[in-house]
Amino acid sequence: MFSQGAARYADVSARRVFVIVAAAVLGGMAYAQESPRLVGPSPFPQEVQVPPLANPLTNDQRPMRSFPEQPPIIPHSIEGYQITLTTNPCLSCHSRQYVEGSGAPMISVTHYENRDGQMLADVSPRRYFCTMCHVGQTDTRPTVENRFVDMLGVEPSARQ
Repeated sequence: MFSQGAARYADVSARRVFVIVAAAVLGGMAYAQESPRLVGPSPFPQEVQVPPLANPLTNDQRPMRSFPEQPPIIPHSIEGYQITLTTNPCLSCHSRQYVEGSGAPMISVTHYENRDGQMLADVSPRRYFCTMCHVGQTDTRPTVENRFVDMLGVEPSARQ
């Protein structure tokens, strides 16, 4: 069947494979023990005091948008609003059937389209969680310097 040389070669090859696999397993175990923790120190070193939320602007005035595709800012307090899979308090004023009675602006028709552009009878699931894009306006100083200049404020000669 096999010559002695072929048997010896098969034996050496099997040993090499075993050594490589053993080194990979042991190296993987050592690396796993040295990998960074994703949950932080345990126990936590100290409790962090969360600053209170800034006062929301409740004047119901809709400010001008800073750029063309900016989602509108929410011009009223949303404290206590909880948007879940089954409840969205925003829709009780802003969905099509309630805007006449509430006086609130209607949700954009784009919120009733699915990702294929087909119009739906109700708000699209991908647009259901309003606060993913829309935020409340607060009466507070910016946390970082903002040097943004609206395009309408730029001289026409400088818009090149």
